[in-house]
Amino acid sequence: MIRDAALVAGKDLRIEARSRVTINQVAPFAVLVLVLFAFALEPDRGLLTRAAAGLFWLAVTFSALLAIQRSFAIESADGARDGLRLSGLDPAGIFLGKAGAVAVELLALEVLLGAGVVLLYDVELGGAVLLATTCLAATLGLAAAGTVYGVLAAGVRVRETLLPLLLLPVVAPVVLAATRATEAALGQSAADGWSWVRLLGAFAVIYAAVGAVAFGPLLEDS
Repeated sequence: MIRDAALVAGKDLRIEARSRVTINQVAPFAVLVLVLFAFALEPDRGLLTRAAAGLFWLAVTFSALLAIQRSFAIESADGARDGLRLSGLDPAGIFLGKAGAVAVELLALEVLLGAGVVLLYDVELGGAVLLATTCLAATLGLAAAGTVYGVLAAGVRVRETLLPLLLLPVVAPVVLAATRATEAALGQSAADGWSWVRLLGAFAVIYAAVGAVAFGPLLEDS
């Protein structure tokens, strides 16, 4: 399973490296979202700074939708999805590989968005360990849940509009928990950020387990 996951993740990341879709389209979109938030709240710089954690995770979530749609779009050309079904790879390995590739792309975007938040929202980064752990746990949860619902919507003609409707309600707890943990890391809240990180970890584990079990049947039906 681990070998198959590494093969699938490597394949997806090589495709993205060659196509540069993440660099040329997803990354500019994510930065543009931050800029639009800044324009919308510019008259109140204090509010912009206080809302920085939530706005950051909203931008990450919107970017995750694009990354997940892209992850399954590359399987739709030239019967690639049929080839994936007939490849003999472990379905759980395929799931972990695709989720892992999405997670790597999102983590790279989060570094870029973090720099954008510092420059645009006048935020001072702090609590490095808590912040890094929050980003890792939340990203794994987003990638795992997104991969489950991505394959569920992959075979539907209206998948571009169906995926957000399926995924956004599910990942709302991730966005909330990640926002609260990030606020604690930035010193904007007195709450215990690690309790929110534990919630993020539980969500990631649950969806990773669900995806490993359900991905095979969902792939066959897509």
